[in-house]
Amino acid sequence: MAASLAGSFREMAYNNAWANHRLGGACAGLSDAEFTAPRIGFFPSIAATLNHILTVDWFYVDALEGGTLGRTAFADRLPCPTVAGWRAAQAAIDARLVAVCDRLVDVDFDGLVAVHRGTRIQTERRDRLLLHVFQHQIHHRGQAHAMLSATAVKPPQLDEFYAIAEAPLRAAEFAALGWSEDKIWRS
Repeated sequence: MAASLAGSFREMAYNNAWANHRLGGACAGLSDAEFTAPRIGFFPSIAATLNHILTVDWFYVDALEGGTLGRTAFADRLPCPTVAGWRAAQAAIDARLVAVCDRLVDVDFDGLVAVHRGTRIQTERRDRLLLHVFQHQIHHRGQAHAMLSATAVKPPQLDEFYAIAEAPLRAAEFAALGWSEDKIWRS
């Protein structure tokens, strides 16, 4: 059976949260000083990179939920200067994004989302906004992953594939997240 469009977006939201969980688990092996240490990248540290993902998620997930948080999401460029703080905050926003995608049906995708940008409200199609959120995370997670390579902590595999035969390999992580294969792959 072919997955619905809504199902595919839901699966991307779960994959996104899973990748953040894996990356956060690896970063837990860093001291807070290593987390915030200067590094070469678009943002100057692992902490700055991951906090950028977090604040952008706050901005867009709020809009997808119909909120008006807007640019105040960026008031603090480093709201979580510790690994533990970032992991908790990212897990919370990932759960909200999963919940947004869990509620979607295919007819929702061409609906418009109001994105509060301070002096104006931008309207964007829901499907395009979600694709942007996922691409944004993938892009910057890759940068944090590269920075992690310059530490003693081995970067986790983030390009894991959801192959059926690989379910046993992810079972412990899914259990830690409170997920099951059936929960993600329902049609």
